[in-house]
Amino acid sequence: MARRYDPERRQRIIDAAIRVVGAKGIAGLSHRSAAAEADVPLGSTTYHFKTLDELLVAALRQANEGFAKVVASRGGLEDPRTDLAAELAAWMGEWLAGDRTGVELEYELYLAALRRPALRPVAAEWAEGVAELLSRHTDPVTARALVAVVDGICLQVLLTGVPYDEGYARGVLGRVLAGAGGGGG
Repeated sequence: MARRYDPERRQRIIDAAIRVVGAKGIAGLSHRSAAAEADVPLGSTTYHFKTLDELLVAALRQANEGFAKVVASRGGLEDPRTDLAAELAAWMGEWLAGDRTGVELEYELYLAALRRPALRPVAAEWAEGVAELLSRHTDPVTARALVAVVDGICLQVLLTGVPYDEGYARGVLGRVLAGAGGGGG
């Protein structure tokens, strides 16, 4: 029997892995669970992703696109006069108001890098990419500090269940930016 050409199979496996992690956590992900969820033979998952870490890297890369889409859709960083604290606070509000499961999944994959070194470069890519965007409006050190604050606020909202407070976020981010303006760059 000839092999069936299926150019979307790799993507279906990644999507399935994201669904499995969303439902069962990273501990519930295996080549077998991804194959079952994608409705593909087990050999397809190991063909496209030799290791589970390779599959997790692909899933994290795709998950990282969620925040990037929010940033791109707003377009607020194109104007050099943008109130950066307000723009970042609005980004977070839009992102956190979206699919909560998706946001939690992104952070679960992101934090998995603590135990899975293969994920660290992808997690770093996200932070570096956002810092690079912010560096157009402030110095690189402040941009990295803003990324850390964004991460911290998002994690607090996700972990505590406290509703996101855009005014609070804008105020905290504004303090970081004001400190940078006082010679902190």
